[in-house]
Amino acid sequence: MPYQDNMFTDTHTHLYDEKLMADGQQIEKAIAAGVTRMYMPNCDSNTAAPMLAIADKWPLNCFPMAGLHPTYVKENYLDELATVERMLKERKFAGVGEIGLDYYWDLTFKQQQIEVFEKQIDWALTFNLPIIIHSREATPDCIEIVRMKQNGRLKGIFHCFSGTEDEATQIIDLGFYIGIGGVVTYKKTTLPEIIQSVGLTNVVLETDAPYLAPVPYRGKQNESRYIPVIAQKIGDILGISAEDVGAITTLNAFKIFTIH
Repeated sequence: MPYQDNMFTDTHTHLYDEKLMADGQQIEKAIAAGVTRMYMPNCDSNTAAPMLAIADKWPLNCFPMAGLHPTYVKENYLDELATVERMLKERKFAGVGEIGLDYYWDLTFKQQQIEVFEKQIDWALTFNLPIIIHSREATPDCIEIVRMKQNGRLKGIFHCFSGTEDEATQIIDLGFYIGIGGVVTYKKTTLPEIIQSVGLTNVVLETDAPYLAPVPYRGKQNESRYIPVIAQKIGDILGISAEDVGAITTLNAFKIFTIH
């Protein structure tokens, strides 16, 4: 689908989640709201099949990625990595993700998480794909690994960015983008100040549906159709329209992804 500046893009949505699939019309609702592109990060081998089924049914709107999520790195991580590699060799994907580090839930497999993250970055470089980074309580380490791997060709998104202004600047200086979602609408967040500082040049929109719904839907199930709500909040912060936010961030998504 060619770029059009009146469309919104959700760069991170788990459309295959059972709660979302139960709706049956979530994708139609998103498209009706102007969200015509939705990028789906993978979690592990169990989420691949439902994700690809959606991509096959909605090839112009829903784009899959291949990756092993850090919280899914367990004893069988080598088998899971082999599945990701096979997927990348067998089919075209929009990116390698969701990959990264998560020090919030469990540090049992910390070293394996780092190994998995680095290996998947190498594959992204091999297949010339962007990476989608999960960095919960681990942003400094993720930045350092990206800095180590950056050879001028590595690109991607720090998904659900919740770091400091300095970290945002470091990410942007590395040629990466920050993903902003529903958290920007919450009272206890520094994201408005960070957005005012860095602007939209390296920002993309995301929902992380079904998680982190924006106000006034906070506490309820998040959906891709709420991207314009997030865009409106960012527009209010910067003094521009939600449509302008959508146009700028969609163009940014076009710069990141080769499949759209």
